[in-house]
Parts: sequence; structure tokens; C-alpha cells
Amino acid sequence: MPLNDYRGEHPPHPNPYAATDILTLLHENHWLTTDPSPEQTAWAERAAQLLGHYAENRSALANLLRPVFHYDAAEILQSPDAQAAISRFAARDVIRHLALLLLEPAPFTSERFKEVATYLKETCGVRSRDLFNPIRLALAGRVGEGELDRVILLLDEAALLSFAVPVKSARTRILEFCSALD
Repeated sequence: MPLNDYRGEHPPHPNPYAATDILTLLHENHWLTTDPSPEQTAWAERAAQLLGHYAENRSALANLLRPVFHYDAAEILQSPDAQAAISRFAARDVIRHLALLLLEPAPFTSERFKEVATYLKETCGVRSRDLFNPIRLALAGRVGEGELDRVILLLDEAALLSFAVPVKSARTRILEFCSALD
């Protein structure tokens, strides 16, 4: 199921990017230091499809890729944006329920993201920003818009691949985030 089915969003820009652009950025940022494997190339194609519409230029595309390869929950929680997001109504409940859901080792696919979002809406009684900002903060390390949902969808697949910088899975991130939160 395409991610747009669950969010109902339309990308803001045409997508000029392909796997080669992602691979070039991976090399430039030292996230990949060898020739890409076929699996890494397939991941790069998926990253281009998911993120390319949201990047106005190469710098913006690199900025969207950065949270895949750099995640430090303690550092994230020091930012004023993170503190503001955590202090919002039901944010800690959303994070707590998300953590319980992610203890199950199933990959965080777009279908699973849809199921998690639906469950959290029903369980925590929140929607929109109050629902998605805690999820985005805990898993992508930033508060933002729908492009961060796409970053989150790249995590588990990237975590299985051998990049120069190990990628933390959604499950690993939520555990780290909850540990740093307390």
C-alpha cells in the first residue's frame, strides 16, 4: 500500500531524484564508503521515491537522509523543540504506547505505521500534530511534517544493511528514546 493512502497527502514537488543521487549523498556524507550492494541500491531507490518529492534541492535531500544515519536520543531531548513536543498534551502517552507496540520485532512498514497510528488515535485520544509529533520525535529525532514519516519508513530496512554508520531500527530508537526520557 502506498504511504499516500494512509496520509492522504500529495507531494509538494515533482521528484527529480533517483537512486544514484541518494548513493552520491551517502558517499559524500561518509554513510557509505564502499561500492553499493544490490540491496543498498534498492534501498537508495526507495529512499529517492519516498523523500525526493519533499526536497527542493540536494542539500534538503541530504537533510532528510541525516536522521536515518544520525540518532542520539539524549542529544535530541536537549533541544527546545523536543522539550516543547514532549510537554504537549498526551505526548508521553503516545510515546509510551508506541514503545509497547514496537517491542514486537515486526518491521515498521507503511502498513504497520498505519495500524500503529490508528491504534494510538483510539488509545490516546489524540490526532494530527499531537499524535504525529511525538512519533516523529521519538523515531526520526525531529518534530516536523509528513516527510519525516517517510524517513521513519526507511529505518528498519536500512538497519539490516551494512552502511559505514550503523542505522538504528525503529525498535532500537524507541528503546533509546524512552531510556533518555526518564
